Order: sequence, then structure tokens, then C-alpha cells
Amino acid sequence: MAGSEPVTSPDQHKPGHRKSGRIGAVVSALALLAMICGNHEGRVEDFWLVGLAVLLLAIVIGDTLLRRNGLRS
Repeated sequence: MAGSEPVTSPDQHKPGHRKSGRIGAVVSALALLAMICGNHEGRVEDFWLVGLAVLLLAIVIGDTLLRRNGLRS
């Protein structure tokens, strides 16, 4: 029995590629912002593109701040 120790799988202990994930998120946000210069006429598409780019960047910044403060491992 595991007792008070949590049961985890071996792949949960592997370190992830945090830096490549952050770079990928920033590149994706830049690609979304580059799509604003398209041939669409409505502004709704622009709001979605900017909103999703801001959301991606907020996640990256929030993750960085939480890791710096030691609140995430």
C-alpha cells in the first residue's frame, strides 16, 4: 500500500521542456497577432486574435511568476 504517499506514474517525474513550451507560446501569440493583417472586414476576428494572444502571454507570465516565487515546482 502507498499509505500517505501519493500514487504517481513514472512519466510524471520526468522534467518537461518548460523553455520550449514558453517559446512556443510566445511564437504562437506573435503568429496570432500577425494574422490581424488579413483580408477580413469585421473587427470580431481581430478581437479574438488579440484576446487569444493576450491569454497565451498571460499564461506564460503567470507561470514564470509562480515558479520564481516558488509556488509551482
